[in-house]
Amino acid sequence: MAQKLKVAVVGYGNTGKEAVTGVLSAPDMELVGVVRRAAAPIDNLDVKVVDKIQDLGKVDVALLCTPTRQMTEAAAAYLAMGINTVDSFDIHTEIAATRKKLDAIAKANGTVSVLSAGWDPGSDSIVRTLMQAMAPTGVTYTNFGPGMSMGHSVAVRSKAGVKDAMSLTIPEGTGIHSRRIYVELEDSASFEEVKNSILTDDYFMHDVCTVEQVDDVRSMFDVGHGVLMERKGISCGANNQRFNFTMQIDNPALTSQIMVACARATVRQQPGCYTMIEMPVIDLLPGDRDNWIKLV
Repeated sequence: MAQKLKVAVVGYGNTGKEAVTGVLSAPDMELVGVVRRAAAPIDNLDVKVVDKIQDLGKVDVALLCTPTRQMTEAAAAYLAMGINTVDSFDIHTEIAATRKKLDAIAKANGTVSVLSAGWDPGSDSIVRTLMQAMAPTGVTYTNFGPGMSMGHSVAVRSKAGVKDAMSLTIPEGTGIHSRRIYVELEDSASFEEVKNSILTDDYFMHDVCTVEQVDDVRSMFDVGHGVLMERKGISCGANNQRFNFTMQIDNPALTSQIMVACARATVRQQPGCYTMIEMPVIDLLPGDRDNWIKLV
């Protein structure tokens, strides 16, 4: 039997908790530990918890379940240590530049980084790429939600004066979205200052956003999300080719499951940084390639 992949989960929020479950369920992986700021034991989980990854011994792959704005720095550090990384970086406009930066570090250290390994960007990117190949001329609309964006919610929670927050993505059709942001404030916080900080953040300033103060964000909390992708185009000169892909999901669970799949893909690539559209999809699956090919 092949040796199991030694995987560490970095961060233990919504995504980190689901990633732990995913690794424990994977037949070809071993969870060697969880890295979190407070290295306290986790209830009902018999696994080593540390505050720095070096204390876990040998680690093949680190799943970075941290806020997006911390992922690049963490990935760079782990890649330099000789550890492959998988993250769910979700700022679409910064992916190309981040990939270039991490690619150089990974190649210099003989490691592999999988960047933006969530569902969008991530698995949805694969579907969009396939639709593009099926109808090279045309238009694709990606309609998210309605649902909670984890990355945007974390970004709001990081604002001074915010006790808790939730950012919902609302589809308006033909790929247009608005964001409804609910904030629960610290006692001394100014709503107008918090609102201005959110609306002038590059994470939000390109969208139509509504910010509302509420007494209890957790009473509204729902990690469900979804997507509807539609493409209308031309295949080999034939017009009106129409495709659609839809799903309704638990956001952190699907994000984490894709990250777990990408962990095994890291050991099947040459050193460098990859987005999901650059890797063979068969590399996401456990076991022998020939067994999967028989099912084609």
